[in-house]
Amino acid sequence: QVQLVESGGGSVQAGGSLILSCAASGSIVSINRMAWYRQAPGNPRELVARIATGGSTNYEDSVNGRFTIPRDNAKNMVYLQMNSLKPEDTAIYYCNSFLRPRSADYYTVYWGRGAQVTVSS
Repeated sequence: QVQLVESGGGSVQAGGSLILSCAASGSIVSINRMAWYRQAPGNPRELVARIATGGSTNYEDSVNGRFTIPRDNAKNMVYLQMNSLKPEDTAIYYCNSFLRPRSADYYTVYWGRGAQVTVSS
């Protein structure tokens, strides 16, 4: 059974920093891309940052220059380093991965349960 588990959420004042971690565990053959999405109350889920196996990254415009998405392929982990946080960054952050589990011969999308990030002004 493949799982994505996030950790590291919490509350911080505007201008502060937080780091989220996501560990992919279980019977995994290969991981393609890993990403972070977020969803604020009343808003649709949106892509925050994405990293491919080779290391290429994409960032949502509002976080570009403030967030980074390091990845540890050996540990099947991805992180979201969030700096200069703003109240509008408040949301539930979800880890996402496109991977191939040992139980299948194709890639599929997995989601974590989410981690709350709250930024106060």
